[in-house]
Amino acid sequence: MARVGYKLADGAMWLLSHLPLGVLYPLGYALYLLLYYVVRYRRKVVMANLAASFPDRSPAQLRAIAKDFYLDFADYVVETIRLGGMSEREIRRRVTYENLAMVLDCLKEKRPVVAYFSHCFNWEWVTSLGVVADVEGSERSQVYRPLKSKWMDAYMLRIRERFNSRCYAKATVFRELLRRRKEGITTFTGFMSDQKPSHNDPGYVTMLLNHPTAMISGTETVARKLSAAVVYFDMTKLQRGRYHVRIVPIADDASLTTPGEITERYTRLLERNIERQPSIWLWTHRRWKHRVELPAD
Repeated sequence: MARVGYKLADGAMWLLSHLPLGVLYPLGYALYLLLYYVVRYRRKVVMANLAASFPDRSPAQLRAIAKDFYLDFADYVVETIRLGGMSEREIRRRVTYENLAMVLDCLKEKRPVVAYFSHCFNWEWVTSLGVVADVEGSERSQVYRPLKSKWMDAYMLRIRERFNSRCYAKATVFRELLRRRKEGITTFTGFMSDQKPSHNDPGYVTMLLNHPTAMISGTETVARKLSAAVVYFDMTKLQRGRYHVRIVPIADDASLTTPGEITERYTRLLERNIERQPSIWLWTHRRWKHRVELPAD
């Protein structure tokens, strides 16, 4: 019975993914109305996060950001569905990159690259990077956390790997990247690093959006061990269905940096990204549920 359900879900998603965005966006707007006004999906969490992050904003300004966030979140949902049926030509038109030559030069020089991502919309579309960074002898990949739903996990892996890219589980990514290096393959790997550190990651505590925050330190550890060049993908939503990614250098060789230096630079870049366009960050998570203290000077 479960297998039949999976097949039906696959069929429904295939049909939806082949609808143009002009048809999907009205569905997204209906989803926005449902989430914001009817279900009130995590409204208290979103408003609390915004109020603590932007204490200088008025209640009216915070509500405006929240509404924009739910609109952008609904766009993200239908855009991610559309990714499953989008052509290479269309994704090239909808996502543009600045400073891409910096990454291409590293790959041509056989130097691995670690890219810091964040939960800024629409991060799923950036998994299509393989169509613009296809250097011979290199591999594009991203790290993911397996989802509890087997069907959803398989579906997300399928659409994330459509455009000449691979997904590696967080628990095995370093081993996989070492294996690729032994095989003579230069890797360009994206790490989503604005989540809470896992239990086996000691984390790096710094200020983020007016909060003492434990940041993931594992990305920096991997980059240092690989002697990788490190960049940040700064996201801007230009309009519905149009995104611009500015590739910002963080370190030319991670092994030459001091512990915490890369994570601190990433945090400052992330903070500026969010402050510039707050509605595109994922505010529904309880990012600061557990308080942490800044280290003593």
